[in-house]
Amino acid sequence: MRSRTPRAAWLAALAVAAATVVTASSATAAPTTVRAAAPASLAAAPDIPLANVKAHLSQFQSIATANGGNRAHGRPGYLASVNYVKGQLDAAGFSTVVQSFTYNGATGYNLIADWPGGDPNQVVMTGAHLDSVSSGPGINDNASGSAAILETALAVARSGFTPTKHLRFGWWGAEELGLRGSQYYVNNLPSTERTKIKQYLNFDMVGSPNAGYFVYDGDNSDGVGSGPGPAGSAQIEQTIQAYFTSIGVPTRGTDFDGRSDYGPFINVGIPAGGTFTGAEGVKSSTQASLWGGTAGQAFDPCYHRSCDNTSNISDTALDRNADAIAYTVWTLAGAGTPPGSTVWSDTFETATGWTTNPAGTDTATLGGWERGDPAATSSGVATQLGTTVSGSYDLVTGALAGGSAGAYDLDGGVSTIQSPAITLPSSGTLRLSFSWYLAHLNNASSADYLRVRVVGGGTVTALNVTGAASDRAAAWQGATADVSALRGQTVRIVVDAADAGGASLVEAAVDDVRIILS
Repeated sequence: MRSRTPRAAWLAALAVAAATVVTASSATAAPTTVRAAAPASLAAAPDIPLANVKAHLSQFQSIATANGGNRAHGRPGYLASVNYVKGQLDAAGFSTVVQSFTYNGATGYNLIADWPGGDPNQVVMTGAHLDSVSSGPGINDNASGSAAILETALAVARSGFTPTKHLRFGWWGAEELGLRGSQYYVNNLPSTERTKIKQYLNFDMVGSPNAGYFVYDGDNSDGVGSGPGPAGSAQIEQTIQAYFTSIGVPTRGTDFDGRSDYGPFINVGIPAGGTFTGAEGVKSSTQASLWGGTAGQAFDPCYHRSCDNTSNISDTALDRNADAIAYTVWTLAGAGTPPGSTVWSDTFETATGWTTNPAGTDTATLGGWERGDPAATSSGVATQLGTTVSGSYDLVTGALAGGSAGAYDLDGGVSTIQSPAITLPSSGTLRLSFSWYLAHLNNASSADYLRVRVVGGGTVTALNVTGAASDRAAAWQGATADVSALRGQTVRIVVDAADAGGASLVEAAVDDVRIILS
């Protein structure tokens, strides 16, 4: 966080900032992983692991130590910090852009990361400045905010959260020199792109060792300072306050005084908000009674000093604020799939990427699983249905009819087919539903079977039907299974069938597979 500037001087500085930017370039990097397409639920925000946030802080400390003790604008430690964050995001599936600008004779960088999906005309942007002052590593100011929003972004990728609104994250350069990076970003956004940003969330110093719990006063309910933020800022304030209320932590307002990167956003009418745990200001006895800590001491005694290292952090404040960030992002961005909706489905009318013999262990010699237009076959009873539940295709063992009922039946052992990857929502009740039949003649045995499983970090067996020494006619039936135990995981549906009891005639089919959120 930069030094305090009176609001009038700050507004003038915004105009000067644009004039001081002399060059710019951008570079895009394609994501290194592909995000699964399945939508998510109206999910509760995840708990952000404190250990993960602190691991990022340790990385920033190591970067500073290896680069002259700081991560300041124009210094190698800053670019190394950008590269670290970018590597984490690229690996998680974000689309990243490094935006360069020049200030005070040195090149600065902003890092912008977009999560695929969501309404591109409704953007929720979350930001923090990544630079330190030149006198220290800047762990509370502001590796704390940078690490907390980084871990929130990674939680989006881990959880499969698919918001209604588009999610964007930003790490700003040269904040300590007057909001230069965020000002450059806002100045160079076309007006049509600015209007797409519906909320900007700013997190600058969220782990102060003598912490307070301040929320930007979006509605000016405190009645001090520069007044309310743009329309919509009050909603952000209320959302953040709701989280702290839920954990029993009181908050107090803090003024939009222009000290951090929300400034350029509110100056063009973009609603903003965020949290702040205090800088060089001194904690009062009233505040110590409210939050604990030491009255008469600065919220951050190492503010802008060399001792702003990994020891200069309140784990409690950092943990609470990281969770508040996630709650705010999840709440404001909304979710893509309301309860009662289909998370994933396949009617097999088009090929969607099912894989046969995925483990390479199948033993069937004939009549294995395929997506096909089945031909009707019978031998006293119907052994394969020529009609599907919907459309013309299903998953079937040996779709062709052949010269006899046993020409393309399942022979010689086990055949398996596996769905493409499916990312499940992280909350709600999830049910798998599908239609199926298993047909056999009286030469079958209990060693023959049809089985449907959902496999992720664990396994849910949705169906396990065995054969018997009797004629069983093909007839479509429905099945459902609760797969909520696999919430938040990337899973695959595995269907296998076996003719394992000798020379028996076995046929099976599956159709209209769906996962429903309720």
